[in-house]
Amino acid sequence: MDDFIVYGSFFDACLDSLDKVLNKCIQFNLILNFEKCHFMVEQGIILGHIISSKGIEVDHAKISVISNLHYPSSV
Repeated sequence: MDDFIVYGSFFDACLDSLDKVLNKCIQFNLILNFEKCHFMVEQGIILGHIISSKGIEVDHAKISVISNLHYPSSV
């Protein structure tokens, strides 16, 4: 499993949802890399998009990398 988000309108709801997701991971023997896990953040980058209370936004770092690529010199 690569990316997933657990959210809630308030702290207790978020903890309840997180508890359910982690219990399902245990139930189905899914292994999480806890070095890559981020808990209780207000925004995060998921699948190349910035997710926050403002909604889904483009990660401008990705745009600058693509716009600075050189044109192909051969087929």
